[in-house]
Amino acid sequence: MRTVQLQKKAAGDWECLGDQYILKEPLVLIFGNRFLLEDEMNYEELRTRFPDGHLVFGSSCGELVGSSVNHEHITVTAIEFERTTFEVKAFNIKDSKGDSEIAGREVVKKLNPSGLKHIFVISEGSFVNGSALTKGMQEALPKIMITGSLCGDDARFEKTLASYNKAPKQGEIVVIGFYGDTFEASFSIYGGWTPFGPERLVTKAEENILYEIDGKPALDLYKKYLGDKAMDLPGSALIYPLNIKSQENQQSFVRTILNIDEEKNTMILAGDVPLNSSVQLMMTNMNNIAAASETAAIRAMQGRDKAPQLALLVSCIGRKLVLNQRVEEEIEEVRGIIGDDVIISGMYSYGEIAPFYGERSCKLHNQTMAITLISE
Repeated sequence: MRTVQLQKKAAGDWECLGDQYILKEPLVLIFGNRFLLEDEMNYEELRTRFPDGHLVFGSSCGELVGSSVNHEHITVTAIEFERTTFEVKAFNIKDSKGDSEIAGREVVKKLNPSGLKHIFVISEGSFVNGSALTKGMQEALPKIMITGSLCGDDARFEKTLASYNKAPKQGEIVVIGFYGDTFEASFSIYGGWTPFGPERLVTKAEENILYEIDGKPALDLYKKYLGDKAMDLPGSALIYPLNIKSQENQQSFVRTILNIDEEKNTMILAGDVPLNSSVQLMMTNMNNIAAASETAAIRAMQGRDKAPQLALLVSCIGRKLVLNQRVEEEIEEVRGIIGDDVIISGMYSYGEIAPFYGERSCKLHNQTMAITLISE
């Protein structure tokens, strides 16, 4: 495996990170600020630089590269595999009339299932139902491990972009399928958030729209807890997510609030909230966030046959807001476990896609560090 990494600031030239090679038909992961990805000149420059490359774009809330976090950049990781083959396919959620489950099912069905080892997904993140998306993908390919990310747009929540071999646009879901006898992928997720306050009952919800808690409008109750911070919704919700306990699943999971509907007095979440599940507010601190990243890295390294060569990190924007000026500590904790020789690429996101620890069926997560380690 050979890699080339580049970065570009909003007003600047492309900067090379590390050694530079001429790569043959590389997989080119391009994560960046939404406004920079909308600039067609950047697309044309990357197509010229990687004429035979498979260009995969995803808008982010910041990019993880090396041991740093980039802001208002485009960050590029181009990978030439020696013993691994890959296939990239895309589907626009508008072609399924907005049905995220159908979109998930259709996009992975485009991949050749013969010899498929792993799928990494980069999905639109502003209006997709991540729970339904992961359900559709996993039902179509139940034996394949799937990890990935929902794209982001910082704390603006205006729109997210993704694409494969074309200028980034809204609604795109891109999947990368990996093949090869020596290909190895491992994963882990961990959050570091703590529930607080009383457990309450979800009494009205429809997919990812939360209407009522304990028979009262969910948004009113949430605003009451936030106090003065309610004026900054939906952005302020990123540091006070919801802990969900479903009656059907022993695992609890976290849901981020992506938007609010003042007229209907509802909250739109990144994924489903089951009816009659219990919910609690959550909080964390900088030390817990950093320690959780270390735990995720330790778990991702367990049981591997070979040392990893590439680490794809997906962390939630809420974690970035909590860490603030200490945001790079998350990567430092991971780097301390996986080693200095591993190439790191990734993004801050609106949602992380991975199975629970010890399981294989992928789910949507929020407020976690999700790590995918790859070698060939």
